[in-house]
Amino acid sequence: LQLQASGGGLVQAGGSLRLSCAASGANLQYYAIGWFRQVPGKEREGVSWISSSGTSKYYASSVKGRFTISRDNAKSTVYLHMDSLKADDAAVYYCAARNSGYRTIVIPTVANQYPFWGQGTQVTVSS
Repeated sequence: LQLQASGGGLVQAGGSLRLSCAASGANLQYYAIGWFRQVPGKEREGVSWISSSGTSKYYASSVKGRFTISRDNAKSTVYLHMDSLKADDAAVYYCAARNSGYRTIVIPTVANQYPFWGQGTQVTVSS
């Protein structure tokens, strides 16, 4: 499984971005997907997760109500729609995948549970 994250960029505080995580090489319907972010000098932080079925979703408290995770298995793509962006949201965003079974509700939330990672996409928020 290969993951390609995209959609990052420069946005003003209060603005929106949509990140995409395109998967190839495997049936995405077997994989839970997590979005994580990292700022230099800080630990990687979990942001949002979605089960392989798409029916279970989790959000970190810092983004709940502002970020929305979704998936389009027909396009083998998972999205992270980010609204009301703040300076604290600036980071490199990574998507990650773990085989959790065909269309299950299982969601691993810890980064080291995910064996497959995309290359990251930079989000910069200007005030």
